[in-house]
Amino acid sequence: MKYMIQSYASQQDYDAMAGKDTGRSGWSGEAVADMHQFMEAFNKELEESGELVETRALAAPVHTRRLGSRGGEAFVTDGPYAETQEVLAGYWIVECESFDRATAIAARLGQCPYPGDPGDTMYADIRPIMDSSADLGF
Repeated sequence: MKYMIQSYASQQDYDAMAGKDTGRSGWSGEAVADMHQFMEAFNKELEESGELVETRALAAPVHTRRLGSRGGEAFVTDGPYAETQEVLAGYWIVECESFDRATAIAARLGQCPYPGDPGDTMYADIRPIMDSSADLGF
């Protein structure tokens, strides 16, 4: 079965990785390089095990547009996350034997280098991907 592993961050996290002063633990160039090295190794392990289907990082939330409708009129906004602290930062789609295996894969992300204590702030969601609308059960 396929599962989507979703990781989260905030605009503040993106700013800190870019070297901007956010008032929190900053990311040095070495810390960013360590994170990239971890992610490359993590993705390579998943490729070699045959479990990686797709992975992508997403641009900072500030580059997002939201399309909606109010009273039948379409609207587009920039920066729809002004009041939201966390947004989807990236995802992996894996195909593996069980939900427990997908959870174990996601747990490995907790080993990614991160300034400060990643255990205080990092988490991931794991969701099964349905093959058809019939799998949704409604």
